[in-house]
Amino acid sequence: MRKMLAAVVSRVLSGVATQKPAGRVLVASCNYSKQATFEIKKCDLYSLEEGPPVTAELTREDGLKYYRVMQTVRRMELKADQLYKQKFIRGFCHLCDGQEGCCVGLEAGIRHTDHVITSYRAHGICIARGLSVRAVLAELTGRRGGCAKGKGGSMHMYAKNFYGGNGIVGAQGQVFETYNMAALWKLPCVFICENNRYGMGTAVERAAASTDYYKRGNFIPGLRVDGMDILCVREATKFAADYCRSGKGPILMELQTYRYHGHSMSDPGVSYRSREEIQDVRSKSDPIMLLKDKMVNSQLASVEELKEIDSEVKKEIEDAAHFATTDPEPPLDELGHHVYSGSPPSEVRGANQWIKFKSIS
Repeated sequence: MRKMLAAVVSRVLSGVATQKPAGRVLVASCNYSKQATFEIKKCDLYSLEEGPPVTAELTREDGLKYYRVMQTVRRMELKADQLYKQKFIRGFCHLCDGQEGCCVGLEAGIRHTDHVITSYRAHGICIARGLSVRAVLAELTGRRGGCAKGKGGSMHMYAKNFYGGNGIVGAQGQVFETYNMAALWKLPCVFICENNRYGMGTAVERAAASTDYYKRGNFIPGLRVDGMDILCVREATKFAADYCRSGKGPILMELQTYRYHGHSMSDPGVSYRSREEIQDVRSKSDPIMLLKDKMVNSQLASVEELKEIDSEVKKEIEDAAHFATTDPEPPLDELGHHVYSGSPPSEVRGANQWIKFKSIS
């Protein structure tokens, strides 16, 4: 009797051990569409006879890629918020959660060999350009494994063909000078204005007599784009890039978007706008939610599959955060490295005029 009972228990346990997780079974059994076509919002045009298309095709492969990158940016920014509050991150820190449709959509519309220059709030663009979460978070915590070796921080991150961030908030005059030079020389340059509705803590309606930023180029054609829809951003970016590559000169794009955090981590973000306003945007226009709904409703992916991606991304973020808080800081004798390029190394004076560091390229 005991042998029979043991055999039954053994078979039951064996069946449990070999049974696949329910989510994976569901994912494997789904009959997915390979691609789908969606209507997208028509862009407002300035000095253009025609604009981007009002429909966009999305393949299953691209949709899954976009979703993963957007979730990576979102969760990374939330982790950066946590690390800042734990004092692992110091100084300025500008988060871009809510604006994932812009950075991922822009990258989807250009070539990886194209050059990108940005101001601050650049973490998402770093990921879209190909930097790892480890490299970004380690840079934020000032560690040796950061993309700028721990010396750049939130506003000075770099990758191949990416020159990003700078903290020159008052550089608007330089932007207009650049518009003029680009137009004069017919440079193949796409100017991007990520309009998240607030300049620091001031609503655009209170700061600008005209909020039609896509017309600010004056003699440069412009587009106003729904920055919360990644497909709209992608198609507009393709259009703008093709316009420039054809030799017609520069073009200006205004992406209408929204940031969930305040201007920086020192700004709670609710003294000049209500929590209800933020929640309203989250519930109606969140870029990740919009892409997810499109993919699920068109059978490009299942809810279970996307949840699995969420779990994988969460694990990647936790691993990167551990690295960013345990990796060594750059040694003091490397403080002057990479200040100047060239050989032989030059001497760089620090705050203490009797201490000098060698700059090496």
